[in-house]
Amino acid sequence: MIIKTLVPVNEMDGRRLYYTFIAGARKVIEHQVELNRINVFPVNDGDTGTNLASTIRAVVDSLHPHRSYKITADRIAETTLVNARGNSGIIFAQFLHGMSTETGNFKTITIKQFAESIKNSVSYIYEAVANPVEGTMLTVIKDWANYIYENRNRITDFNQLFIGSIDVLNRSLIATKSKLAVLTRANVVDAGARGFVLFVEGIIDFIKYRNLKELIQIRVETAIFEKLDEALPEKVELRYCTEVLMKKSSTDNKPLMPLLEKYGNSIVVAGSDKMRRIHIHTSNPADLINELRQMGTLTFQKADDMIRQSDVVYNRKWKIALVTDSTCDLEQEIIDNYQINILPINVSFGENNYLDKVTIQPEQFYTLLKENKDYPKSSQVNEKSFINLYSHLASHYDSVIAIHLSEKLSGTFNSSQKAARKISQEFGKPISVINSKNTSGAMGLILLRAAQAIEAGYSHDQVANMAENWTNHVRLFVSVRTMKYFIKGGRVSMFRGMIARILNINPIVTIDETGRAVLFDKSFNQRANMEKVMGYISKIKKEKTIWNYVVLHANNSDAARWYTKRMEKLTNKKPASVVNISPILGAHAGIGAAAVALLFD
Repeated sequence: MIIKTLVPVNEMDGRRLYYTFIAGARKVIEHQVELNRINVFPVNDGDTGTNLASTIRAVVDSLHPHRSYKITADRIAETTLVNARGNSGIIFAQFLHGMSTETGNFKTITIKQFAESIKNSVSYIYEAVANPVEGTMLTVIKDWANYIYENRNRITDFNQLFIGSIDVLNRSLIATKSKLAVLTRANVVDAGARGFVLFVEGIIDFIKYRNLKELIQIRVETAIFEKLDEALPEKVELRYCTEVLMKKSSTDNKPLMPLLEKYGNSIVVAGSDKMRRIHIHTSNPADLINELRQMGTLTFQKADDMIRQSDVVYNRKWKIALVTDSTCDLEQEIIDNYQINILPINVSFGENNYLDKVTIQPEQFYTLLKENKDYPKSSQVNEKSFINLYSHLASHYDSVIAIHLSEKLSGTFNSSQKAARKISQEFGKPISVINSKNTSGAMGLILLRAAQAIEAGYSHDQVANMAENWTNHVRLFVSVRTMKYFIKGGRVSMFRGMIARILNINPIVTIDETGRAVLFDKSFNQRANMEKVMGYISKIKKEKTIWNYVVLHANNSDAARWYTKRMEKLTNKKPASVVNISPILGAHAGIGAAAVALLFD
């Protein structure tokens, strides 16, 4: 590769800042697998590369350069803060937030002004972390910022400033291995620190070798590394890496920190009262979120299962990963045993958003459903969430199979498909996305059977083909106890709902062969509905063999016990699961609903 002639750059405008950032971002995205594989601190969940790539990918995908340095710096800072993931992602976003805050309203910036903003931004990242640890990304950023500041009067060219900083960065990076015992044992450098060094290396590569046209046109490809020496696994004590984007905050960091420390560790609070990004490792995200909602509007949440992520890196049972969404209703023991990766559907009450079954549990959801004047709304899992998950899984598995709720009920399936195509091409690994044409326990049974097929040694294509076939052999029957929630949700008009309630009519809802929810039957009370369901199941059992079934309920354990007893007698087998139905589905069927899902051979 030929080193190009370097033209001195004495001042930086918004466009140069943007393209400098893009160059660094591309290097990180290309090397995310390497970062995942050396990730052992603070938790060995193998996702630092995925998190950093996700944090900066939004700038690559959505921002455009502006002539003003200040405007571009502000836009980059806000975009990374909104999209930040993981410890390293939020620290990096906070660093950029500090840099933009400490920059005056300049259209162009000199090295002295740049050095001042970089130096001052270091305090932002240390103040954001509840318990700063040296030998991490914090230290490497601080050492780099010190170099920039100390050379602000000696060096007058931005190109030479960045190129000259690499030696300091590499020394600081290598030193992380000796500063933290966990890194010494694993014989790796800190993954977040390595990510920052890669970012600067990308900038230097751009300065030395590439022109602007090449930077814009070059396709980002993720480097697939040969198997590295596996880092020593350590037990994950707190299950969820939880993040919250809080707006209209009614409190500052001082009362916030003790509350967060009560629930977990690895705490980072970035941003300001206008928009605050919170990161914490906790085993009780739902209880934490319930308290945080009293302090501001929770516009975004993320809760990654670190036990599952650690299993992906250190304890993979099979070479094929399974993915679904939170409308899949199976007992947690089954999900854990088969290492099924679940992305939660978003549910909101008014301005506050939650993650189905993670930051809001069914019992909490049904309490809010009774008490809250706002009727809950749900939204699909977005493409970005799938990109993050598939990037992580593709770093460790040979292939991925995803099974989702009916595309007639949600756009989640389409989001998953788009992300799968993108990541499959990026990593060169197959990702099959299957429309279950159903939901809840019916989809859960398809997942369970696919998991058992993977366990039995079937290939990716065989499992995917069988799962497609099983989607035509499932049924779900939901016995509704009250029309109240159909009316509140707008699925039944007030007048028709009033007549139905006067006549005490209760519907039975099912999913048809196209994946749409339809009225199957009705009766004058729920018990009569349940008897009708059992009568229909008994009739079709004479023609088909029931492979297994799931019993579901919306805070109605009595109805679940009734169904379980009758189904055990009919089939001579216990249910695969008895589950308090997903809040997303409970919002539609209403409190007290009960259901049976079946998969036929």
